[in-house]
Amino acid sequence: MLDIRRRQFITLLGGAAAAWPLAARAQQQPAMAVIGFINGASAVGSEQQAAAFRKGLNETGYIEGQNLTIEYRWAEGQNDRLPGLAAELVRRRVAVIAAPGSIPAALAAKAATATIPIVFGVGEDPVKLGLVDNLARPGGNATGMNMFVSEAVPKRLGLLRDLVPGAVRIAAMINPGNVVTAETTLREVQKAADAFGLKIQVLNASNSGEIDAAFAAMSRERAEALFVAPDFFFHSRRVQLATLTARNGIPATYANRDYAEAGGLMSYGTNVTESFREVGVYVGRILRGEKPADLPVTQSTKFEFVINLQTARALGLDVPPGLLVAADDVIE
Repeated sequence: MLDIRRRQFITLLGGAAAAWPLAARAQQQPAMAVIGFINGASAVGSEQQAAAFRKGLNETGYIEGQNLTIEYRWAEGQNDRLPGLAAELVRRRVAVIAAPGSIPAALAAKAATATIPIVFGVGEDPVKLGLVDNLARPGGNATGMNMFVSEAVPKRLGLLRDLVPGAVRIAAMINPGNVVTAETTLREVQKAADAFGLKIQVLNASNSGEIDAAFAAMSRERAEALFVAPDFFFHSRRVQLATLTARNGIPATYANRDYAEAGGLMSYGTNVTESFREVGVYVGRILRGEKPADLPVTQSTKFEFVINLQTARALGLDVPPGLLVAADDVIE
């Protein structure tokens, strides 16, 4: 009887010893974090930027599918969907909401929650937008980066005039669904046009079909050049824009180098893809325990001027030597 009890005790002890390392390892493995990503554009055409966002997360030790889950919400150019998409992420109880490259997405996230941390990337003053109280000490549940988009508008129009000096009738394409950026762009581009003696024709587009319709209107009105407003939906449709400008022989200027790399004529502005990486870094830092109230809003300080020389030649444009020297990058 004693031998039987001894064998049972040893068996139980062995089973507990074998189970203990498994239990210990389970306790040591952290729960997978879940974050939200919301944007007004489409996943198609935004792959490079989404990859840059994940790269920023990787730099802080977070890898999607390993110790992180990302809930993506794309509005597909329909910004009126953003409040509902932001509410979905709040109900999902994500740890952080990332809203890079989109003012409407950032505002929707801010309206949806006062407690879940938000990291934004916007082209206007986040204090004026109501996203933060102060750039150095945001003070609430949001922080991020400001890309100074509107400040670059006059410079962009001036560079377009220098490259196409004979153009007087300039079409300005805006996304009316991105109200803040549309209003700011129109104000700044009209002010600059008045100073340069140019005439502005405003074209609205908030989906790919309306972009096609805008080019048809440009043809009817005989626009001589195109100014595309800084808008991440347009950014996600940059191949379509480059194709249509080439087909219609329209010189165009854009807000960042990604357009020029896709075949656009020229760009001037900050690096949008880099801003997505920076948003990813901030999200990772918050996951590690830092508070958005204590993370200062970063501000872009470098503006890039890029010329696509192949596109210029296809359009029959002679790029002045001065512009080639001034360009930060010339795509051959």
